[in-house]
Amino acid sequence: MDIIREIEAEEAARIEAKRTLPEFSAGDTVRVLVRVTEGTRTRVQAYEGVCIARSGGGINENFTVRKISYGEGVERVFPVYSPLVEGVEVVRRGKVRRAKLYYLRDRRGKSARITENTNVRARKLNEAERKAIADEKARIEAEKIAAAEALAAEKAAAEAAEKEAAAKAAAEAAAAEEAPAENSGE
Repeated sequence: MDIIREIEAEEAARIEAKRTLPEFSAGDTVRVLVRVTEGTRTRVQAYEGVCIARSGGGINENFTVRKISYGEGVERVFPVYSPLVEGVEVVRRGKVRRAKLYYLRDRRGKSARITENTNVRARKLNEAERKAIADEKARIEAEKIAAAEALAAEKAAAEAAEKEAAAKAAAEAAAAEEAPAENSGE
């Protein structure tokens, strides 16, 4: 393997470690979460439409998403390994018989619809993705609960330390009051 391919593979592995994209192909309706920077603020914007093509290979792989916005067709090309793509959610799987769906550009209304794929493979992929998302949500929720419990324990320890310090200060004050009273009695 030459050096360029090795570097591309390393970069792809680094990006895959941060986030993994689900398995999707042309015909699937996808929601692409894109990081948008406006001035100094950054937010995540969803772009939902039909994936009409996947092209390229390796680090140069990209996919084209088409949606109808205010009656006008809008297409956007996203690199698979772009750091601006936060994630991709498959809304529904389409049943198509070709890899490039450029013919949708000329279609309007019902003729532009793609039927949903309900076969076993699509169902299995959807269930696997839903399970992965549910596991991720459960993990995040468990982390939140653990953090809240740790914070509560820390807070309780701090309150106990404050009570102990206050009791110690009160005992010292009482001892200080008793000491002058003993000295004045002699």
